[in-house]
Amino acid sequence: MNKNKHANKWAALMLAAALGTASLPFNVLQAKAAEVMIAPEDIQQAIQELSGLRVIQGYQDGTMGITNPITRAELAKMVVLTFGLEGAAENQAGLTDVNPNAWYSDYAAELAALDIMTTTDGRFNPKGTVTRDELVIIVSQALKRDVKSVAYWAERLREGAGHVTRGEAAYLLNTAHQAIPSAEAKITSVRALNTITLMITLDAPLTADNEVFAQAKEDFVFSDGLALTNMPRLKTGSISTYIVPTSAQNQVTDYTLTYKGQKAGTFAGSATKLDMTEARQVAKDTFELEALKSNGVVDYGYVISAYSSGRGENAFILDENNRADGKAYQVISSGQGREVTITPEGGLPMVAKYVPFTQSTDGKQEPKFRLPEGQQLTPGVTYTVTSDWAQIASRTFVAKEFIPLEMVGAEAIGETSVAVTLSEDPGDELFSGRSVELIDAEGHKQVAVYKYSSRKGAVGVFDLTEGDKLRAGTTYTVTPVGEWAKGTSTGLTLN
Repeated sequence: MNKNKHANKWAALMLAAALGTASLPFNVLQAKAAEVMIAPEDIQQAIQELSGLRVIQGYQDGTMGITNPITRAELAKMVVLTFGLEGAAENQAGLTDVNPNAWYSDYAAELAALDIMTTTDGRFNPKGTVTRDELVIIVSQALKRDVKSVAYWAERLREGAGHVTRGEAAYLLNTAHQAIPSAEAKITSVRALNTITLMITLDAPLTADNEVFAQAKEDFVFSDGLALTNMPRLKTGSISTYIVPTSAQNQVTDYTLTYKGQKAGTFAGSATKLDMTEARQVAKDTFELEALKSNGVVDYGYVISAYSSGRGENAFILDENNRADGKAYQVISSGQGREVTITPEGGLPMVAKYVPFTQSTDGKQEPKFRLPEGQQLTPGVTYTVTSDWAQIASRTFVAKEFIPLEMVGAEAIGETSVAVTLSEDPGDELFSGRSVELIDAEGHKQVAVYKYSSRKGAVGVFDLTEGDKLRAGTTYTVTPVGEWAKGTSTGLTLN
């Protein structure tokens, strides 16, 4: 114990000498380290990494001044060089309080032009300091990463100090530098979370092009018939860990993952099914499966970087063990392509398919499934829902009669789209997968399909198909296709 204590003290003093704080007594150095909450060795590593990249340089006296407040001028240079933003703006901003010959002039003008660092009436305020919240926003915009993730990385920075130090800025920038996407990223680990979800970590995030589903299907290839079912999604708060949806895995199979033609790892298939609470009817041809966060089940939409800004208070961060606030969570990955079996009492089973964009709307985790076209649930009949990927606690329900909502209006919102208004809010994206028919006075028919996630209350947007357009001055009659709504709207005209 004493040997380690002296060794730690010596290491701290050596670091202080290297970083310009050697004149401080050890107890003061300890107090400062506790206040900052970043271990001295972590700051040292960040300084070394960024120095090697020529992002940060010391002062003329040979110190790094890690406890000095960082100025906006200093930060501008570090941000531009960390993220390779030299020449990224088409035109540099004109700054009224920056000498064009100043060493920081180009960096400040670059970030002002990119709206990464703000100005007031053309003033950059190069000698001003930066708060922790300001630094988080700046890094988020420069990296093009969600604010929630960057704020999570910045939790070890002092809160309410009024300014960020050079050491703190270096620490956060070094972390963010590791999160720069790379086309050369390689997989470092893969494991199954449940029977339809993998968690895959790479040595750098994927580029936007590599995340696209079509490309990801080519890049992520599995053995034994396992398949990617949607694009991988970066976890909020992680550097480069992804939630990856697959077809149902076999628990007795050891799968091999090949990434971009190179073997990337093996993993055991999981038998863990997702814990769903209840199956219940929501329309004549549609039912939902409920999952509850209170039961330790969370939809991936609430824990991925791409959605964090749009989910409000529902968005949160899971650690590397998928825990938050001391609780472990199951993760529901993308519902795209999912199916379940629904069987009427005394009848033949039917396959119901997931209705896109319905698995976590209105703050609820209730993915919807729809019967085959033309099929409806028969009132009074008991149905049982089963699945190879979900364990449903209450999997039976008695179908009831549903009266479709009334379509009370339709309005052209351009030559290719129509806004349809129902008598009340259908909730939970029950517009999804629906269509309307438009007929002009001469009997010509056109079809418009619902634009996913466009619902605003009782109004949903429908886009014309097959490149069709509304003709100016022509009046159309709009009618729902199928029995998802009733009524007809006449008099729709594109002015």
